[in-house]
Amino acid sequence: MPNQTSIVCLFSIAFLWISGVCWTGTARGDESADAAEIQRSNIVFVIADDCTFRDIGCYGGQALTPNIDALATQGMRMTHCFQAAPMCSPTRHNVYTGLYPVKSGAYPNHTTVDPGTKSVVQYLGDLGYRVAQSGKTHVNPKSVFTWEKLNADGKKKQGKNPDFKRIDKFFAECKQAGQPFCLLACSNEPHSPWDKGDASQYPPSDLELPPYFVDTPETREAFSRYLAEITYFDGQVGKLLDLLDKRGLADNTLVMVVSEQGNSFPFAKWTCYDTGLQSACVVRWPGKVEPGAVNPAMIEYVDFLPTWIEVAGGIPDKNLDGASLLDVFAGKQTHKNYVFGEMTTRGIHHGSEYFGIRSVRSGRFKYIWNFSPEMEFQNACTRSKEFRSWVQAAENGNEHAAELVQRYTSRPEIELYDIQNDPLEQDNLAQMPQYTAVKDRLKAELDRWMTACGDAGHQTEMKAYDRMPGHSPKSK
Repeated sequence: MPNQTSIVCLFSIAFLWISGVCWTGTARGDESADAAEIQRSNIVFVIADDCTFRDIGCYGGQALTPNIDALATQGMRMTHCFQAAPMCSPTRHNVYTGLYPVKSGAYPNHTTVDPGTKSVVQYLGDLGYRVAQSGKTHVNPKSVFTWEKLNADGKKKQGKNPDFKRIDKFFAECKQAGQPFCLLACSNEPHSPWDKGDASQYPPSDLELPPYFVDTPETREAFSRYLAEITYFDGQVGKLLDLLDKRGLADNTLVMVVSEQGNSFPFAKWTCYDTGLQSACVVRWPGKVEPGAVNPAMIEYVDFLPTWIEVAGGIPDKNLDGASLLDVFAGKQTHKNYVFGEMTTRGIHHGSEYFGIRSVRSGRFKYIWNFSPEMEFQNACTRSKEFRSWVQAAENGNEHAAELVQRYTSRPEIELYDIQNDPLEQDNLAQMPQYTAVKDRLKAELDRWMTACGDAGHQTEMKAYDRMPGHSPKSK
């Protein structure tokens, strides 16, 4: 029979073992806590700027993207990823807060969320993660986004792309401390003016233009430079992956690469067509995501933050609008039945005085509601030399050019597209009576979503300047 002393020792050992297994806190003096932290996956999120998803190599595009393509073979390529707004600032607020744009208040461009809103910094920081950001920010206020800033000193333009020297130092520090991290690496490419990369790889005369482009010399030359800048972005992705390898972090890091909204050619950025709202999303997570997987589940950017919280060992707040993607990463082929979009033209550079757009998309159909069909749709794109060349071609009798210019600048109130049979959204079915039931069903879903977000439609659009510090309306 064991004596009383040995029984006490056995109970003490058992208690310590249970504490080491169950404890997931962040107390730095507890070795078992440190061990638990090391096992939690790091997170690296890489986002491009104004890149149409279908222009990337592994999505069938013409851009040379060897690093992103290789990443897709090492992980999962999502084929139906969407964001809620086809503009930079609402998109980034959407990702970092886990809230839809109107709900957070960050629905115009150059915008801000309410002070006190929680972001990825607070959610993951409370779980023991170091959260850092490098490159383009475009979010406010700073009191919400209190991440470590890993940007180059000096000229403002230098801070618009990731600083790989500081990122490497950050990786090394986290590895040495055994602390999990979340890095948000935010490129400024391929945002216009498309002046980076080697355009000689893309001779303008050899390019295949999408059917919603007018074939002019100006368009071909610009598209060449744009593709070159996608390749430049791909090089940035490669540098980040190399740094993970260098520090021995790749096997324990969830990497996500997304393309953001579409490019600034017509029918992409600033629109609620799929070319504006759909995104590339490539995910690598060794041991948890099957290499070479392709997943058609419909997901949204708003789902990213709940996913990261679960990766970090937390439970997502019920206040968040998204749903974790861990089941999707594990191979589940479905996630959402509908995805939503909103565009606020009021307040963008060279935009219409107001032109609000909302959209809902099922697996088969896209429904778009243009609040102000009486207004001409304008933005920076309509002032570009490429679009001006389209207008000139139309004036010279090019019927295709005339049709595209008219379709881009003048919108009906309702648009409906059969995405499966018309993925580029060229044939508006809204006036066809056989689709009345489809329109009614999608309109009901859109109304439900807008109500849940506190979105009053045109009234919300007219209040956009209230969400844009330093901006004021041209007229009341």
